[in-house]
Amino acid sequence: MFIEVLKSKIHRVKVTDADLNYIGSISIDEDLIDASNLIVGEKVTVVNINNGERFETYVIKAPRGSGEITLNGPAARKVHKGDIVIVISYAFLTPEEAKAFEPTVIFPNEETNLLI
Repeated sequence: MFIEVLKSKIHRVKVTDADLNYIGSISIDEDLIDASNLIVGEKVTVVNINNGERFETYVIKAPRGSGEITLNGPAARKVHKGDIVIVISYAFLTPEEAKAFEPTVIFPNEETNLLI
């Protein structure tokens, strides 16, 4: 048996753009991807603090050090520039693995989205 547990979380970052005409995904500053233990192409849940929206998409790289958090494609309708979001990924582990597993949670600067 496997259970789904928190793997990675980027807690409270500001949406820098929403691009409806892009094919899809969330663009995340490469520094944040690395620090949060996310992988390009990984499925994530995005939770919008401002309006309560919760949706899934996948990670793509934004330029390192840019602070970029852009929702692309249909997900762009779920946010506005300046909204605060949480980005979460999960992993399937056995209960024994889950008991010992430590998720990666980061808290970037909420104004700049840069690591503190």
